Amino acid sequence: MVSAALLILVSVGCLIAMELLHRAKWPSRGPYTAVIAWQALGLAWGVSTIGALLAFGLSSYQLGAAAGLMALAEDIVTGNLIISELSQGAEGVSHIAAVVLAVVLTLVLFCGLVSSFVHVVRVRRRHYDLLQLVSSDHPDVPGARVVDHPAAAAYCLPGVLRSQVVISAGALAVLDNRELAAVLAHEQAHLRERHDLVLLPFSSLKRAFPRVRLVRTYYETVALLIEMCADDQARRKSTSRELAMALLRFGAAGPAPVPAGALAAVAEPGVVLRVNRLLHPHEELSYHAGAVVMGASAFLLAAVTCLWHIPI
Repeated sequence: MVSAALLILVSVGCLIAMELLHRAKWPSRGPYTAVIAWQALGLAWGVSTIGALLAFGLSSYQLGAAAGLMALAEDIVTGNLIISELSQGAEGVSHIAAVVLAVVLTLVLFCGLVSSFVHVVRVRRRHYDLLQLVSSDHPDVPGARVVDHPAAAAYCLPGVLRSQVVISAGALAVLDNRELAAVLAHEQAHLRERHDLVLLPFSSLKRAFPRVRLVRTYYETVALLIEMCADDQARRKSTSRELAMALLRFGAAGPAPVPAGALAAVAEPGVVLRVNRLLHPHEELSYHAGAVVMGASAFLLAAVTCLWHIPI
């Protein structure tokens, strides 16, 4: 029961830390570090919540959540689980309910992740095939495909075997050469660093809990940080002003539809924050502060893993 109580504290603490991180100002100064912190908190919350349910439900084994699962599997095979637990009355029923809830939560999270991945792969595959029909190469944007559409849009379709940067004719009309180069560098950063995989766990949570506003808010927060990461990479090949002007020109041209599974140069919400960050940059997060955040993230995950093995 001690491990269950500690895991509950970790789970609640992760929720509090997420809210504090969402409200904090420093993530825009160190978006890479902030994204890692978000990943650690999200993973720790899921593992600790499932672990707390298992530790409580399997407390009669006095082996902890991890070893208790092995003992549970043996009892399921022999058929002793239901008989032994129900013989304990209301306490036994509560133990069974906790284990069932842990299994349900695990399935919801896992199925959400798998379904999101499969959905994105299918959508991208169809879009790749469509691009072969409606897009063409352009001498001003080598390595990208141009779609003859009046709306200003630029996005990328990540993939393992094939990836593609796509830009519309409307975008070519409103951007000068340097701004275009900045946009292309932004999209290439998404492809190179596989930001789609970084965002996948959060998009799967949004898919698993579509009506939970807090999940959607945190997803948008992480998505904005990922855009800032790509902005920082683009600034190495162009100036901040050029990328900011490109974002403003996209905004002035009006919203353009972007296919599902793509990462767009202009992603709402947060364009204004990105432009302000580019035009009025703050001091980057210090090395020591980043090391503290990274160390705390690693310690959190290690602590949750250890709590799964506490036999009390």
